[in-house]
Amino acid sequence: MSGVIVTGPPKADPKDVEALAGYGVATVHEAMGRTGLLGSRLRPVQRDTRIAGTAVTVLSWPGDNLMIHAAVEQCGEGDILVVTTTSPSTDGMFGELFATALQQRGVRGLVIDAGVRDTAGLRAMGFPVWSAAVSAQGTVKATGGSVNVPVVIGGQVVRPGDVVLADDDGVVVVPRERARQAAEASEARERKEAATRAAFLEGQLGLDRYGLREKLAELGVTYQTWETYTRDGERP
Repeated sequence: MSGVIVTGPPKADPKDVEALAGYGVATVHEAMGRTGLLGSRLRPVQRDTRIAGTAVTVLSWPGDNLMIHAAVEQCGEGDILVVTTTSPSTDGMFGELFATALQQRGVRGLVIDAGVRDTAGLRAMGFPVWSAAVSAQGTVKATGGSVNVPVVIGGQVVRPGDVVLADDDGVVVVPRERARQAAEASEARERKEAATRAAFLEGQLGLDRYGLREKLAELGVTYQTWETYTRDGERP
């Protein structure tokens, strides 16, 4: 396939990226109305790491990492490389050498809907990676693709310059135009959760705090003693 390498795409404001960096993926996902999550296939090769940055996107042929080489040149400080393939692939398209080149350019991590390898080396050098697979299977450099074009991962569109956040729970994308709004909504959600946490520590139940007793009654869920339950239903 032929392709295109787009240079100089618009990016989210760095201040908004840094504001979002203070929140977890689940918080941001919920704050945006449960949108933006890149599915459950993408898992971290490390633990206890959270990153946020602007997307540099790659669309590659499966089993071919030529366009990742092309994308390195387009990456800079504060970016996250986001890679997918034209059809499903688990080949190890990315390893420690790529990470070395990206780390030198200030890239914060990799999100790839395909395979990676050299995972021990990636952890040792502190380069965070979220991938759909881990595989030692090698790749070729033979087919054209695209850099900095919209890509789809887990049913979500990721555009160059959008904000990508990743942690132990997964990966979420925030459209660059909504970055500030998402940060503000995430802050409000964290305040609300802090109040709920304090209430739970004091012994309050979610059934009462969230008004769920009324919901149970509305749905026809009833309370019965064990004796009534076993007698009426003749259950053991």
